[in-house]
Amino acid sequence: MSYFQEAKAYFIASHQNPINIFLHHLTVLLAISAVVLLFYDWRWTLVCLVLTQVFAIGGHALFEKNKPAFVKYRSGIMIPVSISWSFENLFGLRQLWSYFQSRNRKNLEKTPS
Repeated sequence: MSYFQEAKAYFIASHQNPINIFLHHLTVLLAISAVVLLFYDWRWTLVCLVLTQVFAIGGHALFEKNKPAFVKYRSGIMIPVSISWSFENLFGLRQLWSYFQSRNRKNLEKTPS
């Protein structure tokens, strides 16, 4: 297993709470926005970068009750790991779709024939 794959497996294992997952998808969108906004106004970039840390660290402290993955992997590998994870999950849309599908299935099972 490559270092990237190992870090990604650890990242996925340490992100199980749905609210924390949403916050992490939001942080990736903010990070991408920060890069784009750098060409517009560096102050907005700074705001986006601060918010990424508030949401990411806050999500772990309040919902996940564990340390952020970058504590174990200090090499910066978590940045591309989290970006690839968000793209693979369509920024949370896959989780949302699965949630509604399972909810629909449960409602269908409860409905008498």
